[in-house]
Amino acid sequence: MRTHPCILTVAGSDSGGGAGIQADLKTMTVLGGFGMSVITALTAQNGLGVTGIHAPDTGFLRTQLRAVLDGFPVRAAKTGMLFSAPIIETVCAELHDRPFPLVVDPVCVSQSGHKLLRDDAVAALREVMIREADLLTPNKPEAELLSGVEIRSLDDLRSAAKTLLDLGARAVLIKGGHFDGEAGSDKTTLTDWLALPGQDVMALSHPRVDTINNHGTGCTLSAAIATFLGQGLDLADAVRRAQAYLDICLKHSYTPGKGVGPVNHAAPWEAD
Repeated sequence: MRTHPCILTVAGSDSGGGAGIQADLKTMTVLGGFGMSVITALTAQNGLGVTGIHAPDTGFLRTQLRAVLDGFPVRAAKTGMLFSAPIIETVCAELHDRPFPLVVDPVCVSQSGHKLLRDDAVAALREVMIREADLLTPNKPEAELLSGVEIRSLDDLRSAAKTLLDLGARAVLIKGGHFDGEAGSDKTTLTDWLALPGQDVMALSHPRVDTINNHGTGCTLSAAIATFLGQGLDLADAVRRAQAYLDICLKHSYTPGKGVGPVNHAAPWEAD
């Protein structure tokens, strides 16, 4: 009988269904994982933007985490929107002694430009959360915010990645979606950069998909990487397979409602 490794997402809920917990669980299911969730915040949002955020108290957050960790053999986990310093500190305390890999997606701003972190959370993300990451997956603005390095060239990217590694991340994947003619990305090619301690950054390039329906791309990629890590793949292979999954989801993306649509998490099933 086929087994489905237990994969945990610790993130915010997207009422519009395209990002956050909803995107993570869809991704994990399609890729053969058993997804579980700990909700750090509730958002009121759709394809037009975010209109409200409500976070549970840290006591209930802790209760959620302990219920999952006590009840399931978690094989890998990811974090997404963590919203506040107390939430970050609680998650780090509960996951510090984990026996499984953790992918940290440092979600700071929604696709529509709405802040998803309180001001106190940025310092906590930099000083507490990064050192828990087996893989940190910032986009360009997040890498610049957390490293303090403005990225305009490949040398700048190397410097930002080294700073993030020095802050304690075991590996860093700087995503190329926000690069335009910089660091290996252009109108037809998107390059993500994988950085490991003591090595030069590794270019992982793939064709850029021309679509406006890109809601939830970062959540989907990090959830896919976590799922593949939970299945036993090594880091580079997990990233490459996650890239391929996201590419097909973008190629088959659509607009179910108003505004920006999500990637199509079921695309591999539909392609068959």
